[in-house]
Amino acid sequence: MSKRAEEVRQAAEEAAGSKRLMKQHVENLESSSRRERQNSAAVLAEVARMDAALVVPYGSELVEALEKPEAQTRWEALDALTEICAKDSRVCDKALSGAENALYDEDSGPLRLASMRFLCTLGATTENRSEKVWPLVDEGIQCYHGDVEFNEMLLALIEFSTGKLAPSVKEEFAARMKFDADNGKGTLGKRAKQIEANLSKKK
Repeated sequence: MSKRAEEVRQAAEEAAGSKRLMKQHVENLESSSRRERQNSAAVLAEVARMDAALVVPYGSELVEALEKPEAQTRWEALDALTEICAKDSRVCDKALSGAENALYDEDSGPLRLASMRFLCTLGATTENRSEKVWPLVDEGIQCYHGDVEFNEMLLALIEFSTGKLAPSVKEEFAARMKFDADNGKGTLGKRAKQIEANLSKKK
């Protein structure tokens, strides 16, 4: 673990035990300082990974953080919202617009990856949500196929393939992954085949 990661982890552990510190980090999302926004967003994302229930009350503030100009604040907020999905997916519905903007960010691979993870996690919760996110997920697959982050995106897509997907989404998803499942080499082929197998189990 890097020194920076250790610092974030320690700050998250402290915040998890203090409502005052949690509130301060949430307030920092609106700070005029980019560094403060980034640091507090990173801490909140780490708290969410530790115990998402602690961050659920601040879902609306995390959604608003998706409008900040710097990529890191947005990807940390998306990571936190991804963890919140299992606890309160309704607030995550409000993050769809911000996630869509993040998915098409031309300058930040980590931000695009965070968006794909969020969309796949939210879309897996209900058939209706799967239909809402699928056009974005599908376009993401096409746009970023072959990018550095794509292998990581495939992990999110594997999780998506095990979710509560609408029949039309399953069908289109399987069709989208067929070429890679049949012809992909290495990790790409293996993960594409896993997605194909997951989708076929649900038919």
